Amino acid sequence: MAKLRHIAMQVPDLEKAARFYQNVFDMERMTENDIAINLSDGVVNLTLLHFPTDEMAGDARGKDYVGVHHIGFITDDAEALGKRIREKGGQFKGASPSPKGRNAEDKYTDPEGIVFDVSQHGWLGTS
Repeated sequence: MAKLRHIAMQVPDLEKAARFYQNVFDMERMTENDIAINLSDGVVNLTLLHFPTDEMAGDARGKDYVGVHHIGFITDDAEALGKRIREKGGQFKGASPSPKGRNAEDKYTDPEGIVFDVSQHGWLGTS
């Protein structure tokens, strides 16, 4: 069974957004780089994104989009879930490898084009 463990939002100001979620919801800052800050409540990872170029944004929404970018599900069997996703009309968009065992994910879209990730290892700050 898959469980929701990752939400990514594109924001206009990384630091401002991170301070808000840290101060209001007591989220812990896990990692950060030039385009992302990862926060956690201990169960779900919230990744705040700010892309400097349309190309880096990775889809038609571009760098100026603000809102939920994608969500992520953790599963015990990413291969079996991927097969089920495709059987039900979802499309595989590619893999996003990361450091060994964390944040590695496969990207899909649902039949309406909404982006989501599937990970067998989870994201930093998730249970």
